[in-house]
Amino acid sequence: MRVKKEAEERRNEILDAADELFGKKGFDSTSTNDLLEKVGIARGTLYHHFKSKEDIMDALIERYNIRILTAAREIALDTSIPVIERLIRAVMALNLGGGSSSKEIMEHIHKPQNALMHQKIQKSIINGVTPILAGIIREGTGQGLFSTPYPYESMEMIVIYANTIFDGDMVPMTGEERTSRIGAFICNVERLLGAQRGSLMEVVRMFGGGDEEGHE
Repeated sequence: MRVKKEAEERRNEILDAADELFGKKGFDSTSTNDLLEKVGIARGTLYHHFKSKEDIMDALIERYNIRILTAAREIALDTSIPVIERLIRAVMALNLGGGSSSKEIMEHIHKPQNALMHQKIQKSIINGVTPILAGIIREGTGQGLFSTPYPYESMEMIVIYANTIFDGDMVPMTGEERTSRIGAFICNVERLLGAQRGSLMEVVRMFGGGDEEGHE
């Protein structure tokens, strides 16, 4: 006997199952039958909530977007954490993840046929991330850690650059080139925000590359 559940609960069950299956089998290798069996529902119930497997992927991406922006916002509001550390933690929280299918998600959105979806995610990141980080910069400016009359605009430039260059699809890079780009990026972020030299270089180590030489 099938158990009747509230629509939102059932929808989340389907997304949870898809997250697990996409991570284990891959998006292309996961069939709707796999999802039906995993959740224990009829095909009509699945299509009541989602039009297609691609629609499920879109919903997973939206759920991840909400999750990472919420996490970043909570970090930004935690004034018990020093400003520089809070900025780094907020940036770390902005990685698309939190589920076993994150690799499949990234591969999916970078396919040519999903260009519109990719664009939507980039827009969501720029519009959602910028005010969160700008708030931290304003607080840091008040503490003398930064010196910029344009906290929002500066963070908007930084987010757009990072979201483009480090996207993984827009600019092909070797490991060495990526390390060099990260070092240059952090160096110029410090200059743009009027931060003390080297104060943000921990971000380089967070991304696993670069050294602290070459700061002019």
